Amino acid sequence: MDRTRNKFLIAGAALSALAAVLHLGCIVFGAPWYRFLGAGEQMAQMDLAGHWYRTVATLVITVMLLVWSLYALSGAGVIRKLPLTRLALCAITGVYLLRGVAFTPLMAYFPGNSTTFWFWSSAICLSFGVVHLVGLRQVWARL
Repeated sequence: MDRTRNKFLIAGAALSALAAVLHLGCIVFGAPWYRFLGAGEQMAQMDLAGHWYRTVATLVITVMLLVWSLYALSGAGVIRKLPLTRLALCAITGVYLLRGVAFTPLMAYFPGNSTTFWFWSSAICLSFGVVHLVGLRQVWARL
């Protein structure tokens, strides 16, 4: 394991882990959290009805964010190098950046989400993507 630690990728890992914890909060605390975090009234109503879909969808997102956090830690040199680290970090960075800038076409697929949700979640994803991009550029040669 390389002794140099990349602060941007460590920050990216922390941001992805925080997002995962917030998603878990939706499962634990239910409809009020789905509403507060802007997941839409449909998700809140599914929670109130005890529907399985909202839990599974939220868990899938949570696991994905935790895996992304691990890959950022791997790229940062905090944990051992994971398989396909360079490719994974490129994909993670790309997804965050794309989600941050291309929210307009996505809005049609999630009509229950508010404009405020789209603005803030896109700004957050864009900032996460920039943090990952800076970190990725710094470690590119050693991946």
